[in-house]
Amino acid sequence: MTHEFKTIVEQAHKWQKEGKKSVLVSVVALEGSSYRRPGVRMLINEQGEAVGAVSGGCVEKEVHFQSLSVFKEGSSKVITYDGTLRLGCEGIIFLLIEPFEVSDDFVCVFNTTLESRRPVKIVSFYKKEFGVFEGIGTKIIIDNNSYTFNNFKKSVSNLLAFEQELSPIFQLLIIGAEHDAVQLCKAASNVGWQVTVMASADEQKTIDYFKGAHQLVTPLYNQIDKSRIDKQTAVVLMTHSFNKDFQYLLALQNCTPAYFGLLGPKHRRERLINQFLEFNPEVNIDFIEILRGPTGINIGAESAQEIAISIIAEILSVIRNQEPIILKDKSGTIHA
Repeated sequence: MTHEFKTIVEQAHKWQKEGKKSVLVSVVALEGSSYRRPGVRMLINEQGEAVGAVSGGCVEKEVHFQSLSVFKEGSSKVITYDGTLRLGCEGIIFLLIEPFEVSDDFVCVFNTTLESRRPVKIVSFYKKEFGVFEGIGTKIIIDNNSYTFNNFKKSVSNLLAFEQELSPIFQLLIIGAEHDAVQLCKAASNVGWQVTVMASADEQKTIDYFKGAHQLVTPLYNQIDKSRIDKQTAVVLMTHSFNKDFQYLLALQNCTPAYFGLLGPKHRRERLINQFLEFNPEVNIDFIEILRGPTGINIGAESAQEIAISIIAEILSVIRNQEPIILKDKSGTIHA
């Protein structure tokens, strides 16, 4: 959700510079089930333009209507949406709508925090009732400093609080520059991941070739910056060159990403690992165990676009600690 809130902050700042006021809409509580869970947000301006979503599209019309009074009065409010009566979703959604005006200082601090891959905490105060209440609103905490957006000051003790920690934006490091890397970059960007493409200089590619990429880097093997490969990072090695894959594997052997995938069939993976172990028998076995190859899950993928979906699906299953199954065969709720 971090990338969604980053987009909201950027758009709010842009609209402000254009003289447009905005309101922030946050799902702060849920009773039963709904398309999306607490912590999702959207931004609406006075002209009715919107960024983000709080449902699959069925709640947004009501949210737009209810936001009119917030623009007019300047006061935050809580609204409820009973999906059991209107949608058959079997859930009641509680939404906080509040004026949202971000300062240049906040935008700078917020972006710097995300770039340095540090978490951000959001706390929204509300009631499980429809209406305007004293003390409701949101604050964001960064490095023990609180930022508010509409002269909000929590002064009432009987309010509920929805707390959420935004982790660093999940990032994908794609090592390779062929057509399938282009498709994986595009698909991952659409998911909201921050994508870095790494390639050797002899590929002679520019960042424009990789739609959605955050950056393209071409370091020598012994000059790769590994400091940003953390537990919110997935790595997919897909150069289509056995020798290059081997060199990159040697260079990254001390990294512990959330996911490390190898493109290609099983026998290629075994050959790559065997050669790696022969060259470096003292390697930590934990590094070998995180290597997944062939990368992706079995969905019958054939085209580069389909393979990209397969890879992203496996990465999601790993970082969410889920075993891929058909949803109709899953017991309990979808999000359990």
